[in-house]
Amino acid sequence: MDKRITAEVVAVKSQVPRGSKAIPPRLRFDRVVLEVFERLRSALHDELPAGVTVVVTITAPIRLASKTTAAVEELVRAQVAEKLARGQVKKTILGNEVRIRIIRGRKTSSLMGFVHNRDSDPTILFDLTQALLECADSVGHGRRGTSARRWLVVAMEDEAQWMETYRHVCAQLFAPPDFQRVILVAANE
Repeated sequence: MDKRITAEVVAVKSQVPRGSKAIPPRLRFDRVVLEVFERLRSALHDELPAGVTVVVTITAPIRLASKTTAAVEELVRAQVAEKLARGQVKKTILGNEVRIRIIRGRKTSSLMGFVHNRDSDPTILFDLTQALLECADSVGHGRRGTSARRWLVVAMEDEAQWMETYRHVCAQLFAPPDFQRVILVAANE
């Protein structure tokens, strides 16, 4: 039995400006959050073109979850239809600040979602997602037949306090068909 592992190693440049007093966003994962994003992924799965990743952030707590989900769903559809590949949409929906960024550069399509406290800046989530997608594309993302033995090692230049943010972004970006394991290391440690 062959026990060799292919380790793809990528380095992600710092996403936090040096000397910045920025702190990692405080993310939420309660039942309402999970249901909102499961409904969004289910509703939009077949409508996202290949090569497009849609990243959605919503401030917590999510008010009127069903109505907010429906409004975000329509906003994502409108952005995809307008083919806005750059920039970020920011809108207040039923008391929640919603931001959407469409990122190109992946063979498959996906919808990623994060709910954060109001005092958190979600910009790092968009920037980090884009940087990790570029890294994944550079290591031959989506190779067939080797995923059972492929690991991705991500060396991050940001301080160790950002490790949890990286972990949450990686968890949504890299599913088991892509890599068996994703390992995060702080390059400066």
